[in-house]
Amino acid sequence: MKQLLIALGGLSFAFLISCGGGGETTTQQSATTEEAEAAPADPRGVGEVKEVNLTDPLEESMITTGKAIYEMKCSACHKLTDQRVVGPGWAGVTNKRRPEWIMNMITNVDVMLAEDPQAQKLLEECLTRMPNQGVSIGDARALLEYMRNNDEETVGEKDQAANQS
Repeated sequence: MKQLLIALGGLSFAFLISCGGGGETTTQQSATTEEAEAAPADPRGVGEVKEVNLTDPLEESMITTGKAIYEMKCSACHKLTDQRVVGPGWAGVTNKRRPEWIMNMITNVDVMLAEDPQAQKLLEECLTRMPNQGVSIGDARALLEYMRNNDEETVGEKDQAANQS
């Protein structure tokens, strides 16, 4: 019995040593995190959307589509006011975030949460990851138009962040 305990202890020790070789990876991860923090964040976010052409006046058909998508996929976590429920409220979002950032957050949420400092800050505040809803670029554009309309109605102005660099 004593020999069995010694053998198990030796195996456990060997296992711990073999799994402990991650020091180099930790250093690489730390360097990558420091580089990301040192580099200025792209105000457009991370993803496929690099430029959005905003309509003026607002496109009514996109607003209607965006509202339907909001009610089906977004309303459980986001309110149209500035009230935070699970996620942040939408009032004023187009004045705080560039349209590209908004669309990238909707369509590329996993990468945004992994790489974008502003998305990471929101995650720290809300403490809940936004799920990937599988929203297409076209549907994300409709949601953006709905957000722009909401901002016009709730805060009286929209698109203040559109030209920020």
